[in-house]
Order: sequence, then C-alpha cells, then structure tokens
Amino acid sequence: MTVPAPDRIVDLAIGYMGAKQLFAASRVGLFRALAEGPRTVAEIAAETGVSEQMVRILADAMNAEGLLERVEGRYSLAPDTAEYLGGENDLGPFLTFLNEISYGHWLQFDTTVDTTTPGDLKMDEGRWATFMAGVMRYNALHAAMLARTFDFTPYRSMLDLGGLSPEFAVSALRANPALTAHFMFAPMATQGITEALAAAGLSERATITPAETETAKPEGAHELIMVNHVVHRFTAEQNREILRRARAAAAAGGTLLLLDFFLDDDARQRRIDALHAGEYFVIDGTVVYPEAEVRAWLAGAGWRVREVLALPGSPRVLVGDAV
Repeated sequence: MTVPAPDRIVDLAIGYMGAKQLFAASRVGLFRALAEGPRTVAEIAAETGVSEQMVRILADAMNAEGLLERVEGRYSLAPDTAEYLGGENDLGPFLTFLNEISYGHWLQFDTTVDTTTPGDLKMDEGRWATFMAGVMRYNALHAAMLARTFDFTPYRSMLDLGGLSPEFAVSALRANPALTAHFMFAPMATQGITEALAAAGLSERATITPAETETAKPEGAHELIMVNHVVHRFTAEQNREILRRARAAAAAGGTLLLLDFFLDDDARQRRIDALHAGEYFVIDGTVVYPEAEVRAWLAGAGWRVREVLALPGSPRVLVGDAV
C-alpha cells in the first residue's frame, strides 16, 4: 500500500513564504540586476545594495521556485521571469500591490470567514495609488493575454462597456487597424481613457461616452462587445440588466467577450479563479460568480456561449454570439 505524501499540503501551507520572498526580490531590484545576464551573489549584492546573505536567500528561493536559473554559482532569469518581471509586461507594480495592500489585508481573512464581512482596507491617498497601479498593471497583463488568444481582425466596430482599464480596447485596436472602439465607462475613467488612447496614437479611432455601468444604455449595432471585469463588481440583478443592454447594442450575429474570474463545476476547480474569490471578497465584498449562473444570465439576455478562453495567469473569457 502506497502512503500518500504530505508535499501538496506542506507546499500550500508555506506558500506565503515564497510569495513574500518574491515580493522582496522584486522590491530590491534582484530581477533588474540580472537583466543583462548571469551574475554571482556578490555582483547582485553590489548592484542592489542588499547584503550578500539576503541576496543568497532571495536568489536561492527564486531558483527553487523556477524563476531563476543557477549554474556554477551564477544566477540568471528564467524566460518567463525575463518577460514578466522586467520586460514590457513587467508585473512589478502588481507585486507591490500584493505586498503592500493585499497581503496585509488577508490577515483579516479569518474574521471575514467567521462573519462573511469584508476586511477594512484603511486606505489613504498613497495606498490608493499603489492599489490602482497594481490593479491596472494586472489588467494590462489580461489585455495582452487576450490579444494573443482572440482574433480581433474580423471586426470593425467594438463597444467596451463598463470595464476598469482601456488596455483591452487599446490592444484590440493595435491588433486590427480597421477596428474602431466606443468606450462607455464610468465618468471618473474618462481622463485615463483619453490619455491611454493619445499615448497609443489611437485617439481618432475611438469615442467615449461617460456613463455608470449599472445604468448605461449603449446604442448602435456593434460587431464586438467587450465586458471586462464587470461581473464580479455587481449583483446578479444588475448583471442581468447590463448583459441585456449589451445585447441590445450588438449587431446581428455580434460577438461578446465577457472577461472575469468564474467558479466552475469541473472535477478540479481552476486555481486562479478560486483564489480570487477569496481575494475579491476580503478586499471589498465583491463576488466571483459560478460560471453556470453567468451562463444562465447570458442566455436570458440573448447571448449563446460558444467557447471559453482560459487566459494564462489571468481570468477566463466567455465568448458569446448574439441570438
């Protein structure tokens, strides 16, 4: 008889140790110090100003997690580390958010479990800046993953309804020079959208209508409608209405991209969605809904799901057709 091993339980229980060392390695610039190639502990210490003892601890931890390679005492970046911890899609601001905002907030999770009440974020201007920088950088990753996975080229008219970040539409516009976009975001997002479009040189291909998501009434007949990171922020009743109004603004045979984290009914729940169910609730009481419930809302609103895209390191996308 084979005795089950304890590895999975122990690895999960000590997972916070690896996370905290990842946050520290990012904060002190360990990954940046390796951007030009392999270095020894002494060379990394000289570059970062961190003691050799702590560099060895951090570098070995990151090597153990597979984020650094180690050959004859010299450390180098693994391919995914080079891409996402120092490259164009640098997740550094997201790690800062997790370290400075999310991690401490999770210390209230036992109370949340016992009371079904979110924790107290205790935000000030500086913490809000860290919060938004991290959330927007993580959204930028989702947008990049979506652009790599979904083909935007068949479409000409797109509505971006109620999202948190303009990066999704910007990525779509870059992928398809013939595409135009109409944003219908909360009024507070208008300046950020305007600046993002200008920075990307896409201002002439987009229009903006400020409107609160739960009451927005988009018009037109758009071939593609994106609803990104909306579902978890609203009640079931509000989501049904948002999806109904999105359908009313779709052209015949139009396509819906509904991006969010969802709970599933598979034999093994997708890990990233399940963990975010706890994150969202302890942070502010928002809800990661079961995919089956969301599919029912879509059917009632006139959408038929044709496929599900599970984006790497990101939410999943329900791709629907207007019926």
